[in-house]
Amino acid sequence: MSLPRHIAIIMDGNGRWSKDRAKPRHLGHKAGLEALKTIIEAVAKRGIRYLTVFAFGIENWLRPSEEVNYLMSLFLTALKRDIGRLHEHEIQVLFIGDRKRINTELIRSMEEAEALTRQNHKMTLIVAFNYSGRWDIEQACQQLAQKVAENIMPVSAINEAMISHHLSTAAWPDPDLFIRTSGEQRLSNFLLWQLSYAELYFTEKYWPEFDENELEKALAFYALRERRFGQISEQIGMKDAS
Repeated sequence: MSLPRHIAIIMDGNGRWSKDRAKPRHLGHKAGLEALKTIIEAVAKRGIRYLTVFAFGIENWLRPSEEVNYLMSLFLTALKRDIGRLHEHEIQVLFIGDRKRINTELIRSMEEAEALTRQNHKMTLIVAFNYSGRWDIEQACQQLAQKVAENIMPVSAINEAMISHHLSTAAWPDPDLFIRTSGEQRLSNFLLWQLSYAELYFTEKYWPEFDENELEKALAFYALRERRFGQISEQIGMKDAS
């Protein structure tokens, strides 16, 4: 079966999972964290090189303050508790997003996790935290504008490749497969540039219900897709034959 090199996931539905079970929302987030651990191990086991997960979007600050505070606390606790296990499994951990609004203790833990796992090469886990796709494109444009203003490069040098090079994801390939749980069918400001040619897989399952079997369904969907990148089927066939 053809496997993607890079999977990106919006882990959606923790709150609705809780509501359907008449449980507090925070229990859904805890269950979602356990599901993430399962999927990280499952992805690594299959030899898939990159996994990017949307942990907290810039727009999520609009949620009730008690929920935001809980999410920050849960993320910090998970980092401190689980980074050792990820390191033992030779998984590199990286974070993308705007760190300006994140508290100092959490930033320190993120930086420590990155430093600890820097030499790991079995799989790279990219956590999008306080991230948005529009922010990513904005900050790339700002970098390029600064270089033009300082006469480091001419305006004519700005092209698609140059913009990609200045995104927060420049160090790894764009996602091949995008997964979103809970039945929602939108990108929600996640990796807007990078998902241009990804295969999009949507499932009705809430994120806490997304297990290894559900991952297999998404991978089977991907394996059946013909990735043409603007070409026609006959051209793809000619490449395969050669």
